[in-house]
Order: sequence, then structure tokens, then C-alpha cells
Amino acid sequence: MDEDLKKTIKTLGYFSTIGMTMALSIALGALIGYYIDKKFGTQPWFSFIFLGLGIAAAFRNLFILYKKAKDL
Repeated sequence: MDEDLKKTIKTLGYFSTIGMTMALSIALGALIGYYIDKKFGTQPWFSFIFLGLGIAAAFRNLFILYKKAKDL
């Protein structure tokens, strides 16, 4: 296999994880917020807070993946 093909496959591997990474970060934040709200009866405050944190984490991960792919 030549080097260009290896680099292309590696780059596609990084970019293929973007959707899963973003979805998992947001879902995890929302689920943690929902659990805390159920435990303490504070609906919907912690759900909104942790959903926002999940979205922020998703974009942070997106930025990190972009920097790694750019360095390839």
C-alpha cells in the first residue's frame, strides 16, 4: 500500500468517529442531568445544565479530532 492511501485511510478513520463522539457526549450529559433531576426532584435544571456541558464537550472533542487530523 502506498503512503497516500495509508494517510487517506487514517484520516477517514478519524473523521468517521465525529458523529459517534458528538452523540455520545451530548447523550451522556443529558442522561447525567436527568438522573440528578430525578434523584433530587429539580426538573429540568440539571438536565439543561448537563446538556449544555455535553454539547460543550462534544465541540471540544470535535476540535481535538480536527487538530489530530490536520497534523496527519
